[in-house]
This record gives sequence, structure tokens and C-alpha cells, in this order.
Amino acid sequence: MNGLGPGKSLAVDETTRGSAHAGEGASAGGEPEVVHVVDGGVAQVTLIGELTAAARRPLVRVLTDLLLDRHHLARVELYLAAVSFMNSAGMAVLVQLQRMAAPRGVEVVLVDPPVAVVRPLQLSGLWHRFPILGDVAGAPTAEGSERPE
Repeated sequence: MNGLGPGKSLAVDETTRGSAHAGEGASAGGEPEVVHVVDGGVAQVTLIGELTAAARRPLVRVLTDLLLDRHHLARVELYLAAVSFMNSAGMAVLVQLQRMAAPRGVEVVLVDPPVAVVRPLQLSGLWHRFPILGDVAGAPTAEGSERPE
């Protein structure tokens, strides 16, 4: 039994880690850790470490596997709370993931993005491209004002 209600399945797939030591988020210059869980038509992908060019390979690998193996997938929730830094290459990775998922009608949602992710997206104008879940300090609301902290 998996502890979920009847009719619910929880598939825990693999963890991708660039670090050589267990317990580390990512090694300097290495790939960040990517963990994913599938619950019904929703994949929850967690990124731990920096969202830079080094994150491209593990994130694209996970999304490719999900798109090929899970034909009923409707949404990918990208949990970013543990991201400590994002640069322009990281923004390009997010856009790439969205473009990969779009032809299959799979929505890529950013969940609990920290200021390190929110601010570059806002400054670049990419903020409006992604659906966001969770309360984000400093994020614009529908009226264009900032959310209370």
C-alpha cells in the first residue's frame, strides 16, 4: 500500500544528481539535484541548487522521460523553492521546458519560486509567460501591484 486513497497512484521516479556526495544539493559547477514524483496527471519536479546551464541536462532529461512515458500528463509543477541562484541560461532552460511541453498540451507551472528566480523573470519580461503557484513576495498581482509580504 502506498498510503494514498483508493484509485490514487504515486510513482516515484529517479533522482538526478551531479554531486558526488549524498546530501549535497549540487557541487560547484556540477548539475543540480532534480527529483520528480508523478501523481495522476501531475508531475512534481523539484530542483535543488542553481538554475543555470548546468540544470539544462537533468531537467530536459526528466521532462523528456515524462512526456514519453506519461501520455496522460496534464501539468508539470516545477518546485523552485530550493533554487539559490538563476542566470539567463536558467531562464532559457525554463523557456525550453515550456516549449517542449506545449505541443502535448502540458502546462509547466512554477511553484514557490524564490526571489532569485522571480526577479530575473520580472526584469526580462518572462514573468507573464509562466503560471505561478504559491505565494511569492514581490510578485506582481493581476492589477500590476506587488503582493503584500
